[in-house]
Amino acid sequence: MARTNFDQLLQAGCHFGHLKRKWNPAMAQYIYTERNGIHIIDLHKTVVKIDEAADALKQIAKSGKKILFVATKKQTKEIIADKAASVNMPYVIERWPGGMLTNFPTIRKAVKKMANIDKLMQDGTYANLSKRELLQITRQRAKLEKNLGSIADLTRLPSALFVVDVLKEQIAVREANRLGIPVFGIVDTNSDPNNIDFVIPANDDAKDSVETILAACCEAITEGLEERKVEKADEKAADAQAEAEAEEAKPKRAARKPRKTAAEAPVEAPAEAPVEEAPKAEEEAAPAAE
Repeated sequence: MARTNFDQLLQAGCHFGHLKRKWNPAMAQYIYTERNGIHIIDLHKTVVKIDEAADALKQIAKSGKKILFVATKKQTKEIIADKAASVNMPYVIERWPGGMLTNFPTIRKAVKKMANIDKLMQDGTYANLSKRELLQITRQRAKLEKNLGSIADLTRLPSALFVVDVLKEQIAVREANRLGIPVFGIVDTNSDPNNIDFVIPANDDAKDSVETILAACCEAITEGLEERKVEKADEKAADAQAEAEAEEAKPKRAARKPRKTAAEAPVEAPAEAPVEEAPKAEEEAAPAAE
């Protein structure tokens, strides 16, 4: 069953592309027609592509891996933040920090620095600082929180990237391509789909369009997370049952009789040595002279 339908995407305005003079020829296969100088996207293909992307995202979430959502456009920031947070996934809605993927250890150091500032503030280490020094540290903490707070729980490279407007986020796409990380992207008629692994041809500027597509994808991610929980519960139940059966299969050891101590054991009398009879005098004495 399709996760979206033609009418739903049409109502959300997913079919509106960019001006004809701004188009990318690589998107020709996803364009239905042109009206009033604006390209119209074929929503039948969009429905199919959304289903393909949603199924792939579901499998990634089911395996317990992370998906990084990226959208720095003003009209899509709140949508990305809400949808990604609802499925407990990291996201970037401010400026993309260059080298976030290709130089991931440096980004992790900045995140740890933010955690260290919080720790030192709580234990009173910064209590003796001057107002100016404390203000500088507070501003630094706020800047780190703004740019990296949403990826604080991302301890390793994400397994996939979901990008809204691949043209604007081309740096993120290049980094993902360099590392072999699959990219899911909402691609408009002015963008190049060749570097995107899962292309979703649709309007990437309209708020309703982005929200409709994200809702379908996040629903699939939620399904994957729920299936993962069920599988873990089944595995635990199976392990517990196997342990119980193994315990029942063990042979019961016979109860051993307690050994008697030396004090309790009866003392046996030593065996008497046989007494040899003395030779008769008649046999020992030599016979009289005969």
